[in-house]
Amino acid sequence: MVWLLRIVILFMIFFILYLVIRTIFTPNRKIETARKHKRFLLLDNDDVVKNFQLTYNGAVFTGEKYLGTAHNTIDVVSITIWPQSTTSLKGLSKDDFYFIEKKILEKYPVAEINWKSPIHEFLQQK
Repeated sequence: MVWLLRIVILFMIFFILYLVIRTIFTPNRKIETARKHKRFLLLDNDDVVKNFQLTYNGAVFTGEKYLGTAHNTIDVVSITIWPQSTTSLKGLSKDDFYFIEKKILEKYPVAEINWKSPIHEFLQQK
């Protein structure tokens, strides 16, 4: 009976350690920390089917990648980006959005970046 209790306690300790480690390395936690500190962070999976997330200056964006042919190769040719919350865009300038585009183009150089509303209309203003 004592051995069974020891095994259960040992199992619970390993389970709690597993939960703590999994929580520490969660991508959503990284995005939230970067958002709070107003840093740039791009979380992307090499799988094209999955969307990527980025944060810059307190705003969180989601991007959707599309495959196509470019220069005789199959690559990401189009990216659509939208904010998770439009209220977090307050205070951002056009230069901030150009910086985000530059960082995305470093990873996907042949991609065309399309912004959804209201950023698209903001960038079209003269």
